[in-house]
Amino acid sequence: MDAARATISRVRGAPAKEAYQRSEVRRMLELSERQLRSWERQGLAPRLSAYSFPDLIVLRTLAKLRQSGVSPVKIRRAVAALREKLDSVSDPLRELKIFCDGKQMLVQLGASKMEPVSGQLLLDFDRAELHKMLAFPRRPKAAEQARRFEAALWFEEALELEGKGAPVLEVIQAYEKAAELDPASAGVLVNLGTIYFNMRDWDQAERHYRRALEADPQYALSHFNLGSLFDEKGDRSQALLHYMMALRLDPNYGDAHYNLALLYQASGQVMRAVRHWKAYLKLDASSPWAAIARQELDKLRRATVIEGAGRAAEKAGA
Repeated sequence: MDAARATISRVRGAPAKEAYQRSEVRRMLELSERQLRSWERQGLAPRLSAYSFPDLIVLRTLAKLRQSGVSPVKIRRAVAALREKLDSVSDPLRELKIFCDGKQMLVQLGASKMEPVSGQLLLDFDRAELHKMLAFPRRPKAAEQARRFEAALWFEEALELEGKGAPVLEVIQAYEKAAELDPASAGVLVNLGTIYFNMRDWDQAERHYRRALEADPQYALSHFNLGSLFDEKGDRSQALLHYMMALRLDPNYGDAHYNLALLYQASGQVMRAVRHWKAYLKLDASSPWAAIARQELDKLRRATVIEGAGRAAEKAGA
């Protein structure tokens, strides 16, 4: 296809391993050394040179509370109160979900929320009921959080490997680990599909793009990449369908307008091609792709003028 773009897009998402160095943790969570040392002095964070996943969860909780304006004094008071009220919980920051709702610090316990210092919202429960709530809901939630966090780390690892030009099998293994931990991550599945696309393994590419759509049916990028895949295979009807679906989900998807314009132009549907070239140029007026779009649009206009003049001459001669 002349001037074909057929762009396959990726999404952006620290290496996942047994332990994370202090510098890695600071970079991942955007923490200063001063802040980390402050939490350590106050007994809120462990004083470590290398961190495990549960340690990272503690630090992320502290970072989010800090961003919400919660002072270290309030956090320490809440932690002490939770240890006193919930005798099965030894490390609240590690074992419970603590968050802010507006300016109020809360703890999630199953379907209920509790104010950690006063115990409000749990006053109607006796100790036995409280243990029932803690025994089941919080553990799976904590485990799910840990899995998703680890998946995000594998995603970052895969992106870093790609950026460094690592062997493709290493990159695939990192993405597959992320997908195994979080099967609902459409971004991971799209990137896996794109790797197989670049390897020209159409079946695997299509399988991963369709899995991404199953994970998120509103993900326009999955439709666009499927369109590009079918475009490359020469299946224009399927390519057209998926480009149109991408635009239905995101009307300002410039690459979809661009590739649709090329498809319509190649099949002689001039007016539709012109419409999509114009739509693309409204979204992108200055890139090198915009220059190509203008050239193709001018080419269609000149052809239309010449064709119109020829028909007029034929009628006059008749």
